[in-house]
Amino acid sequence: MTGKNQLVEQHILEYGSRLKHFDELLEQAEQGITETPKHDEIRTKLKELQQKRDELTSHFEQMKLKLDKNWEVEMIEKSGPMGIWDTLAQDLEHLLERMKL
Repeated sequence: MTGKNQLVEQHILEYGSRLKHFDELLEQAEQGITETPKHDEIRTKLKELQQKRDELTSHFEQMKLKLDKNWEVEMIEKSGPMGIWDTLAQDLEHLLERMKL
């Protein structure tokens, strides 16, 4: 396996790890919501985050398919999805902190 392929595999594993972490945070947030008007804004934000998560997951799956079909490895290297997941998870963590207040 070449260095490029190893790097791509590492990125795929990291992406999967961040997805799992995000899903755990999302589940925690959903469990903390109560049926009160004060949580309407939180519910809306959670729906937005879930939609972004679904879009990123779809993009990730497409990248993996392209890799499986021997497409250019540079597509994944240039996409830099790790920062996107970090930002998304940070938004969700802040939302969870607000819920605990």
